[in-house]
Amino acid sequence: MTHRARVVIIGGGFAGYNAARVLNRKHRREIDVTLLNPTDFMLYQPLLPDVVAGIVHPRHVAVSLAAALPYTRLLPGTVTGLDAGQREVRYVDSEGRSRQVGYDRLIVSVGAVSKVLPIEGSETYSHGLKGLPEALYLRDHIIRQVELAAVADDPEERRARLTFVVVGAGYTGTETAAVGQLFTRSLLRKYRSLAGVPVRWIVVQYDDRLLPELRPSLGRTAERVLRKRGAELRLGTTVRKAAPDGVLLSDGEFVPARTIVWTTGVRPDPVIDTFGLPTAGGRIQTDEYMAVSGHPEIYAAGDAAAVPDLAGPDEVTPMTGQHAERHGKAVARNVAASLGLGRGAKPYRHRLLGFLVDLGGWQAAADPLGVPLSGVAAKLVTRGYHLYVMPGNRIRVAADLLLNAVLPRQVVQLGLVRGDAVPLDSPDPELPRRVYPTRSPQGEHAEAGTPLSVL
Repeated sequence: MTHRARVVIIGGGFAGYNAARVLNRKHRREIDVTLLNPTDFMLYQPLLPDVVAGIVHPRHVAVSLAAALPYTRLLPGTVTGLDAGQREVRYVDSEGRSRQVGYDRLIVSVGAVSKVLPIEGSETYSHGLKGLPEALYLRDHIIRQVELAAVADDPEERRARLTFVVVGAGYTGTETAAVGQLFTRSLLRKYRSLAGVPVRWIVVQYDDRLLPELRPSLGRTAERVLRKRGAELRLGTTVRKAAPDGVLLSDGEFVPARTIVWTTGVRPDPVIDTFGLPTAGGRIQTDEYMAVSGHPEIYAAGDAAAVPDLAGPDEVTPMTGQHAERHGKAVARNVAASLGLGRGAKPYRHRLLGFLVDLGGWQAAADPLGVPLSGVAAKLVTRGYHLYVMPGNRIRVAADLLLNAVLPRQVVQLGLVRGDAVPLDSPDPELPRRVYPTRSPQGEHAEAGTPLSVL
């Protein structure tokens, strides 16, 4: 090579971050790596429910890309299009200006967005949990509902404010309901007027079990823990309509509530449709080397990529954090090989090593290497794994977890995020209601559970 090859990575989630990290570590003298991302951090999404519950500080789940990737050129912006013929990526920078950047090799890892079903009121009256703004707003909202319930004279209003509905029982929904139960229980202890008043957490799930994407043992453990804490699991049920004062279920019951958390899964970022690349199920179609058909200079990874599943039962690898992380490392190796560097390209093949689900308190469900665990053992494995794989801020997160175990939580509304700043609108009557896009600027989202993998 007579010049430094230009490799552009779109998206700083699990796949994009790991691709940049490998290229920086092994080929920074030969390759100029540019990472295009809307934020200057990688969000460690598995800990967002802990942010909602006030266990982990929100800043600590945001890992600085500049610190973690010192040899990568960071472009703050959002991709808007691709000119494969000219080998240019079009984007809008953080000040709204239209820009473009050229490449010799391109890695598309734009991740996924919230899957909002065509259900009346779902986009207007529900809260999502895809990023820090949603986590901060949801935390404030839950505290606000408890505070308003404490001064409500109408018993019906009080019951509605203390009813929390979670739609979808995948990884995010199950964990949010689990930690949310303990969070609201601790909140009520601070108000005399709420002594003995029940709090309802209702999980609405279309499937007949929790965590349907995972092994049945994990779902059974989660169901046992949530039911023991008093959660109402409406399995085999859907939402017909969301309203400012509650939800109408498919069995005809109307549940009065002021909080609806929408966690029905993810879908590939629709920006992919503007790229003009071959797709399968909304994801960019690649070969086993993660190269895009007809475009040998373009690769795709993570939730954005339909990579053949050579080691599993699926036609393509599922949209999980484990595969996104592994995609990033594999695609970096294959991109380097296409430039005559490294040990050569290899087809992507990865065996799932298990999943972890944090259920709050000292409860968790895990199946490392297929061994089912629950209770304290699963909790220790879960916490240890998160601290091990986080790209940064490990000591800060560990300190948060330790302090939470020995000190009472600080329960105050921060007021940093209003309802009109989150992807799914607020159901609060006093806040403005509009429909906002649901794309996540953080890249990959592991809806099917926290993965175990060996770094």
